[in-house]
Amino acid sequence: MGSDSTTEAENMSGGEEGNGGHGNIIGGAAQVWGGVVQTGDVYGDIHTHVSPPAAPVTPVPAPRQLPPAVRHFTDREGDLAALGRLLSRRVGLIVVSGQAGVGKSSLVNRWLRRIGDDFPDGQLYADLRGHDLADAARPGEILGRFLRSLYSGPVPADTAEQSALWRSLTSGMRLAILLDNACTAAQARPLLPGSDESLVVVTGRRRLSGLGIDGAVFHTLDVMPPDAAEELLSRAVGRERVADDPAAAREVVSLCAGLPLAVCVASARLAARPRQPLRALAEALARPDDRLAVLAVEGEAAVRGALDESYRVLPAPAARLYRLLGQLPTPDLDSRLAAAAGALTLDEADGLLDVLVESHLLQDLGEDRYRFHDLIRLHARQRGVGNERDEALRRSADWYVAAATTAERLITPAQSTLERADERRPDPEAPFTDEPGALTWLDRHRANLMAVLRASAERQWSTLTWQLVDAMWPLFLRLRPYDLWIEAHELGLAAARCAGHAEAERQMLNSGAIGLSAARRTDEAITWYAASRDAARAAGDRRDEGQALLGLGAVHYETGRLTEAVPYLEEAISLWEDVGYPRGTGLARTVLGEIAMASGELTSAVRHFESAYAILMAVRDAHDAARALAFLGRARARSGETEGMEQLRLALGTFERSGAVHWQARTLEMLGQSAQDAGDLEAAREHYQRALPLSTTVSVDDARRVSARLDSLSGG
Repeated sequence: MGSDSTTEAENMSGGEEGNGGHGNIIGGAAQVWGGVVQTGDVYGDIHTHVSPPAAPVTPVPAPRQLPPAVRHFTDREGDLAALGRLLSRRVGLIVVSGQAGVGKSSLVNRWLRRIGDDFPDGQLYADLRGHDLADAARPGEILGRFLRSLYSGPVPADTAEQSALWRSLTSGMRLAILLDNACTAAQARPLLPGSDESLVVVTGRRRLSGLGIDGAVFHTLDVMPPDAAEELLSRAVGRERVADDPAAAREVVSLCAGLPLAVCVASARLAARPRQPLRALAEALARPDDRLAVLAVEGEAAVRGALDESYRVLPAPAARLYRLLGQLPTPDLDSRLAAAAGALTLDEADGLLDVLVESHLLQDLGEDRYRFHDLIRLHARQRGVGNERDEALRRSADWYVAAATTAERLITPAQSTLERADERRPDPEAPFTDEPGALTWLDRHRANLMAVLRASAERQWSTLTWQLVDAMWPLFLRLRPYDLWIEAHELGLAAARCAGHAEAERQMLNSGAIGLSAARRTDEAITWYAASRDAARAAGDRRDEGQALLGLGAVHYETGRLTEAVPYLEEAISLWEDVGYPRGTGLARTVLGEIAMASGELTSAVRHFESAYAILMAVRDAHDAARALAFLGRARARSGETEGMEQLRLALGTFERSGAVHWQARTLEMLGQSAQDAGDLEAAREHYQRALPLSTTVSVDDARRVSARLDSLSGG
């Protein structure tokens, strides 16, 4: 039968039917031990099996799993301090994101080592391998490893059970956990502990915005500043080697664009070649097509490989836009340019830009502006397939021509615009509807417009090139970037001649000559104007001939040859009166008024300015009418008429509303002169002080002149 204990238990217990209807009775000093069966009648044998007591759980030491610290960790004190401030706010979940190779893991590793004593229960580390979705670590894989690090008991096989045990086990513990290289919020979420006293830091090349619902705060790691990158290079290759050629060291750092991975790879190359001068590496990196190939160690393209991993996990539409945007020569971009380059709707472009920003392949500068890191731009460009480069650039250039033409017609409606081939509305539509908005847009995009212009000229897209220059005219006229003005018109003139478009050639000559004259390159300006006049006469275009004559008269006036200037202007007026072009006569009479005022003939000057103002207002040329009004006000103020100051203020208001910085400065200067003439030195000083910073942005000569006027008030 069973064991002795089982037999005795059976004799002492029984059901109601087994003991004559009495209940279970254990009497006296009886004790029960071992297995006990409580039942009624029993037929056959009873067998019991007593399990041995469970073995005690062996305590495990507090884990210290962080990878070894990076030997040449440099700078990042600002980022370390920012993380410290988050910890002081008792933030338990921090996401540190940034582009490939920017040093996220090194930074967090250094920080967690620094604060290790605050988390006595241990430091856990897991590489989630999020660079490649196919190889990304499953939550169960990491949970099992974490549980075994803290717990010697059996670990469930089911992920949900593992997660429940993980939360229970970590409740109340103070752990620091680094989840490195995460690809999604869903990958990291099951690994969050069950304790408010623990700290979890997640790193990733994506922003992992989804962890915001779990209470995460976010820190983006940017590239290193140049001085810190140079220090990193010095520590790795030796200060003596850097001191031998500091200029080359700075160039190497610059070509690595502040990316710590790139600097480390460059340092490793130099360390492996102790006799190679830094200049040789700088020259190798300066070859754009080879730069990513040069940044390799032991045959492994470290930087390119890191970027390849980020690129591979992009959805196909985002990968395509990444490649296309990499082909653009623009220093930055916005959603409309992205839409044009990718032949996308604005909503589609916005969504894909978000994906690229989330993946840290594109920097979000705010206010709908984005930028590539230099090495990422190079990688995106090299990913291009087929004709993607030319297709993206051509679509972008076409969009810029259409958008700039829209701006031109808003800002200078009285000025004729040359016919555009295949003219269409910009798609997507330009983001402005009035003159100030259009000028602001041209100003913000001036670098992009010039980059697209240069690239179009390089590809000999001749018609597109001169059309883009022509469309940019309000930018040059109102904001006066003289270097860009002249460069653009040199390219536009060559393109118009290549395209065989005679009218465009004359337009480029005239508009370019105005810029040359304004930049005090008067001899070149006269040459351009004369070429335009001769071409107009050969074509029988009397209106264009008058434009060239106006320019010749203006440039002679600006160089002090007043008597030589007048015949050109009078001939231009005669031609324009014959062909019925009143706007031209108004412009010419403005210059005649300036000449008369410079000669002290104030009555004649007032007459010319009044005529010019009336003509230009009649043709609705508000900008040039305001110019005539400003000169009229100055002439009247010099004549002692109080009305002159009010006319100057009216002109200033027009220029302020339109954003014409150069003419704001000129009008303020004339107000200052008029106040000074009237003996009101405080008002004069105020006007000059307002004019000076405006002048500084457009003309060194104007700024010097205004500064001298200010000095004269103090006897300087």
